[in-house]
Amino acid sequence: MSYKYVVDSYAWIEYFRGSTIGEKAKEFIEGGKAATATITVAELREKYTRESWPYFDDDLLFITVSTAIVNLIKDIAVRAGEINATMKKKVKGWGMADSITLATAQVAKAKVVTGDKHFKGLKQAILIE
Repeated sequence: MSYKYVVDSYAWIEYFRGSTIGEKAKEFIEGGKAATATITVAELREKYTRESWPYFDDDLLFITVSTAIVNLIKDIAVRAGEINATMKKKVKGWGMADSITLATAQVAKAKVVTGDKHFKGLKQAILIE
């Protein structure tokens, strides 16, 4: 797998909002070395639907053109299960989507680009604030 960054839902939402945090995510998203886990696509679809945001199809097209889409393969799934068992004990609110995103990064020796406080203090994360 040839990517250096895995962009999570938080970073994508801020990017599409055009926020200050989104501006910080921009260099990672538009640098040609980023990936997006399929779980992130599902999370974004849910958010757009729940909050009646327009333009999901346009934003999804941008995501698929500007980043590699990484499917949930066996190695990522196994690692995500291990991560989830450990992190749920340490971080309140940690979820399987967080684990899949982190596992996606770990398998490729990449970093997660996020503003999600769940990732604070993790060496595999770039926390944009």
